Amino acid sequence: MALPKYKIKKNDMVMVIKGRDRGKTGKVMRVLPERGRVVIERLNIVKRHSKSRGAQSPGGIVEKEASINISNVMIFCDRCNAPVRVGVKSAADGAKSRNCRRCGEAIGND
Repeated sequence: MALPKYKIKKNDMVMVIKGRDRGKTGKVMRVLPERGRVVIERLNIVKRHSKSRGAQSPGGIVEKEASINISNVMIFCDRCNAPVRVGVKSAADGAKSRNCRRCGEAIGND
């Protein structure tokens, strides 16, 4: 079975529109298409208890980013200063680019 295609990619600026971190923006660190989730830098922080694994990695409580459902985030357009939907436009030479549906500006560096 093929993995679903998403318009959100690594290094995109996104805004959380649902959940505990609603209204916050951050950069996408990882996209997990097989689970339909994204990991956003410094958002959805959870605490994990880790066991000591020798002198190199002492045990303790570690804070790290947890994944968030991809349906709960939207791409953030700098020009509109708002979360926006994304469309795809084809250039004359056949190259495709993601564009903001509100202002038409290209998003990311495809």
